[in-house]
Parts: sequence; C-alpha cells; structure tokens
Amino acid sequence: MGILKITQNIAPRQTEKKLRIVLIFFKKVLFLRQLKPNYSIMSKLHLHEEAARCLLCHDAPCSKVCQKGNPGRAIRALRFNNDILAAKLFAECSDAELAEAEKACIHYDRPIRIGELAKQVSEKYSQPAELPSLAIDFCGIRCENPFFLASSAVCTNYEMVARAFDAGWAGVFYKTICMQDIHEVSPRFDAVSNEGDSDFFGFRNMEQLSENPTRMDFDILKRLKKDYPSKIVVASIMGQTERQWIILAKMAERAGVDAIELNFSCPQMRLTGMGSDVGQNPELVTFYTAYVKRNVSIPVIPKMTPNITLMSRPATGAYFAGADAISAINTIKSVTMGSRAAVSEKKTVSGYSGRAVKPIALRFILEMAQNPVMKNIQLSGIGGIETWRDALEFIQLGCRNVQVCTSVMQYGYRIIDDLVDGLQGYMLERGVKSLDELVGEELPNFVTPHDLDRSTMVYPKFDHEKCVGCGRCYVSCMDGGHQAIEFDTEKRVPRLLGSRCVGCHLCRLVCPAQAIGVTKRVPKK
Repeated sequence: MGILKITQNIAPRQTEKKLRIVLIFFKKVLFLRQLKPNYSIMSKLHLHEEAARCLLCHDAPCSKVCQKGNPGRAIRALRFNNDILAAKLFAECSDAELAEAEKACIHYDRPIRIGELAKQVSEKYSQPAELPSLAIDFCGIRCENPFFLASSAVCTNYEMVARAFDAGWAGVFYKTICMQDIHEVSPRFDAVSNEGDSDFFGFRNMEQLSENPTRMDFDILKRLKKDYPSKIVVASIMGQTERQWIILAKMAERAGVDAIELNFSCPQMRLTGMGSDVGQNPELVTFYTAYVKRNVSIPVIPKMTPNITLMSRPATGAYFAGADAISAINTIKSVTMGSRAAVSEKKTVSGYSGRAVKPIALRFILEMAQNPVMKNIQLSGIGGIETWRDALEFIQLGCRNVQVCTSVMQYGYRIIDDLVDGLQGYMLERGVKSLDELVGEELPNFVTPHDLDRSTMVYPKFDHEKCVGCGRCYVSCMDGGHQAIEFDTEKRVPRLLGSRCVGCHLCRLVCPAQAIGVTKRVPKK
C-alpha cells in the first residue's frame, strides 16, 4: 500500500525514469529488512572492533557519570580480551548511566556505543569464584605473577618503576646500564599503522641505553629493592670489554638486585663490540656470560638478538657458560620510510617491536625450548605481548615470565589489570590451579613440516545465517586460492566447489563476518 500511494502521488508529475528509481529504492528497503537478523549477528561479531575504537582516555569522562560502574575501564577490558571483567563493570551501571556515559564520550568521530557494548557482554557476567594464584618461580625467585617490564623506555627512573610496582607488575628488567656516555637522538620513535590511526601494530625505536650516570642507576635499583622487597628487580647491563662486564655485574650485585640480564642484543649501538654485535657471535656470548657468572652469585640471564638465523647457537653457548635463564627477543633491525623517522632529515636502521613481531619471537622461543641440549634452561619471553592471550602463548611454549614494553608505551602501566585478570579467568575456566601447569604445555604439539599430516584435509563450512554477502571469500579464492568458490550475485551468497577445494582456508581468514567454519577432517580423495 505504501508503494502504491507514493507512486500515485508522483506519477502525474514525474517521469517514468523517476518512478523506476522509487521502485528500486523500495526493493532495496525490502532486501535490507530481510537481512535484519544478520545485523545483530554482525554487531556481536564486532564487539571488540567497537571497543578498539575507544581512545582509552586517562580519567575517562564516560566513567565519571556512573556511581558504581566504570564504562571506561570496562571498554579497556574488552580491548584486551577480558570480556568477563567488562561484563562485571558494565553490570554495575544503570541503563540511564550508560546513556549518559555515551553522551559524555569525547571520541573525535562518533561516540562509542557504550549501551550496546554493555548489553552484549551482560550475558557473559557471572559471580567469579576464588581466582587462582599467578605466582611462579623464575631462576629460583618467587614472583607474584609472570608480568615484568622489559628493559626499555618504560623503566628509566625510580618514579616510573615505583608506579608500575604499585599498579601490580611483578618485576622489572631495568633499562640497560653501561659505562659509555649515551646521547639519544630526537625524535627517536616511529610507528607502523594505518594512516591517521594511533593504534599501531608495529613500533620502531632508535633508543639505546640509560642516559643516567652509572652510579645513579645502581642507587635507583638499591632504593627500589629496599622499598619494594617483594618485587623482582633485575639489572640489565652492557659492557664493551671483559673488565666492563665484570665491574657492572659486581655493582649490580652490591646494589642488591635479584638477577642480572646481559644485553647482547641492542640493534642500534653506535659503538662496535656492543649489543647485537655480541649477540651474533656465539663465542663472545659464551665468554662474557662466563666472566659474569664467575664474579657474581645471583642469577645471570643473557638476552638474545633476533638478528641472527639460529638463536640456539649463542643461547647454547650461554647455557654452557652457566646462564640461569635466557630472555628473548630484543627488537628486530628494521627500516621505516616516513618523515617521522628522520633525524635532521637523515634515517638509519633501528629496532622494530610491537604486536607484529610476536610470531617471530615465538619462533625463537620454540627453537630454544626444543633444543635438547638446553632442556633445563628457563626462558623469559619478549616481543609483541599486548594481551593476556599473547602472554599465555609464550608461557605455553616454555616461558616462566614475560617482559612487556611497546604496549606499555602505548597504553600505560594500567594494562597489568587486564593481563592479570584475563590470565586468572582463563585458568579458572580450564580448572588450572597453578601457572606451572601451563608452562610448555603446547610444545608436544609442534613437529617438523615433514611430520605433518598430509593425507587428510578439512573443508570450510559456510554459515549462511552469519554471511552478509560481501563476496570477500570469492575474491580471495579466485585470485589467491584455487577457484573453489562460486558467488551468486543475485542472492549474494557463496557456494563451495568441493571438487576444487584443497582445504587451504584462505576464505575463512578473510571473512569479515566470521561466517566460515570447519568440517570434520577427512581423507583426501
């Protein structure tokens, strides 16, 4: 009736062409109404995508309008994959408060849909049981949790580390101390991200070592250990000669630190014979580790460079020299070309970090964990750790603690809340009582490429209730796969051609609606 009424009103005055436009318009309206259920599904699928838009404000305006709940903190929990905590924080807000919180949002584009986020996570809320402990031993030292600050710009003075300890971090690998004069460049950071996006997935730095006088840094470490006796303080040091390594190590031990990290891996030292120059030379790693071990009684932890083909060679040398643990990885030598990377219009090679390097870091951790010669060595994982899930992956490959840098630079010490809560929630869900149960549990699942099953395959499975008809799977399969998908442009649905499908699952990876799952593994035809 609505269509007829409008066409009657315009037909005397409009041309036949305009009539067709109106009819097409209503056809589209009817089509969109048919897709309405899919919108709710999409909304649920993009819960974390909406949370990722949040600016993660300091002193969040959205939280100020709530009496008990904390929408800003809840959204941050979602951002770092801690949905249960987000549900609890949202549940304490009334509907009216959530509406006011959305009005208070200062996002430069459009407000975060706080009400919708709260509604979708509410079903996940349950009263938590007693949470498991995250305490774990590392090099014979009891740590309250596995989360440490990595030796970097996030821990360069007493005040910074003290705030991190107060926030809940278990320990610190303090910024590397040396005997050389350090003069940093300006600017010295660059980020790799989508243009205009502050949420970067890669980070490049030209920072070297601590600029503080040597004695000042050791005084800071002494104060930290005195004021925070339950926290773990590790001195990271770097020498250029045997004598310098020994002097620095003895000064660290006299300062009362718990352990010493040997920085064999900084990729941007301006002096030869330091940093990754040492880490790429197994003999130097062995010798310097042995020198330090003979002169101190506290644990010694060499830090490996990823700028090498086989990390296990220098790591094995460190192991035979008496190393108590290995930490890896430091940043990866890299180049970025943007103007933000220029110093007086000049550029250089420097270190790359952030979430983009995590798979590379995990590969090196796996390499050392699988080395039968080093089976008793303990590992400290570094590289791209942003959420508790990232940390879990390092732990499952054998790490007894993890070090975090880039995500702290981006989001602040406050992320420790989500690291701790998320990992505890995971353990609670699985019934895991001790973090030790998770250490190395995934190692048996890794084999060589030769040992992989090549006689069976898994077909993708299309869920047409979730499918929104974008055709991304079709495009990728046609141009980057095996031409095993047809696309009905009228009904806007894909169809799998089983005779051509090889089970590569490229389609599943590119689907923005997560509408492609898997079937049972079957023998190849």
